[in-house]
Amino acid sequence: MATTYTTTINSMYTLNSPEQGFVVNVLFTVSGTDGTNTASIDGNIQFTDQVESDYVPYDQLTESEVIGWINASTNNQENYYANINGQIESMINPPVSPAAQPLPW
Repeated sequence: MATTYTTTINSMYTLNSPEQGFVVNVLFTVSGTDGTNTASIDGNIQFTDQVESDYVPYDQLTESEVIGWINASTNNQENYYANINGQIESMINPPVSPAAQPLPW
């Protein structure tokens, strides 16, 4: 089954310059599920190249708009997905790990 991914915004940090409530940092979680197993990874993105003309008042922002910023501002989306897929694969096929054994004597 294909993995379905979801991005959730956990918190946002703002400055009052150049406009009040200007978002400069977003903390988020990317989750994935294959229908049986679920895995996730947290992310943090800072916005340092602020474009004042694109400003949207904080109380008018939507979750989908902020997720769009994350997807447009990071090349890490594929890395997040690969990490999640690796976690799910480890749930399906747990890696072999050495186990301590009692001494034979």
